[in-house]
Amino acid sequence: MILPVAVEDVKREVKILQALKGHENVVNFHNAYEDDSYVYIVMEKDSRYTEKDAAIVVRQMLKVAAECHLHGLVHRDMKPEEIPVYMQNFLFKSTEENSPLKATDFGLSDFIEPGKKFHDIVGSAYYVAPEVLKRKSGPESDVWSIAHPWVREGGNALEIPLDISVLSNMRQFVKYSRLKQFALRALASTLDEDELANLRDQFQAIDVDKSGSISLDEMRQALAKDVPWRLKGPRVLEILQAIDSNTDGLVDFTEFVAATLHVHQMEEHDSEKWRLRCKAAFDKFDVDGDGYITPEELRMVNFGCIVLI
Repeated sequence: MILPVAVEDVKREVKILQALKGHENVVNFHNAYEDDSYVYIVMEKDSRYTEKDAAIVVRQMLKVAAECHLHGLVHRDMKPEEIPVYMQNFLFKSTEENSPLKATDFGLSDFIEPGKKFHDIVGSAYYVAPEVLKRKSGPESDVWSIAHPWVREGGNALEIPLDISVLSNMRQFVKYSRLKQFALRALASTLDEDELANLRDQFQAIDVDKSGSISLDEMRQALAKDVPWRLKGPRVLEILQAIDSNTDGLVDFTEFVAATLHVHQMEEHDSEKWRLRCKAAFDKFDVDGDGYITPEELRMVNFGCIVLI
């Protein structure tokens, strides 16, 4: 006996394969057929490793995760250990040395509405994000499963997929009070170059013409990739103007960092470092060092000119 929930699971996976059809790192979906007992999913079918080789492959996995997120999907079962041996979720397109990777298994994947969270626990034990175990997971759990610093080795900005959380943070920034926006700009100035590396990749991915700043058109193109939101022109302009602290009509890297910081991740990762970072940001407001921030001190500080260290 086949349970209705199992039927719905298969239908959902077919729908996901249709949504991602054509992406270079997702197995090509041809069609689906069913009889009284089975559903048949027809896909292309088709295996080699130094750490650099693995980095190249994992970057392709990240591109799949990013494509899912931009379509309002969460993969929910990213497992990098499968690359060299079992390949349960991914396959190489051919036996050629530079063959691209193809995602083949979306059995645990699901659509998610903007701002919502999953409350069930799914995935593979060694790669489940903390948010999954806390029953409040979203797209970020996919990245947690596979993102490591060595993934950057031998790569370049053209290979960096857009991070859905960066786009989400930019949308949220416009809703914050002026004081909170100022506080985030001060906080951004406490990050060192290593801590800024991922955000610099994201900035360069959005800065298509490599001018060193993000224009309204580039901002519109980036936000348009987040399919579930489908922001309209006036809303994009409002977001850019909120981030653009020096009102020059462009978003530079300093302004971008302030709007896209992963504040909650920073706080949870190292609470003591977070406390010291907040104190450093507070001190940028507290000009006279008396332990209080006055309205006059707020007027004195020009956060549009904070230089990232």
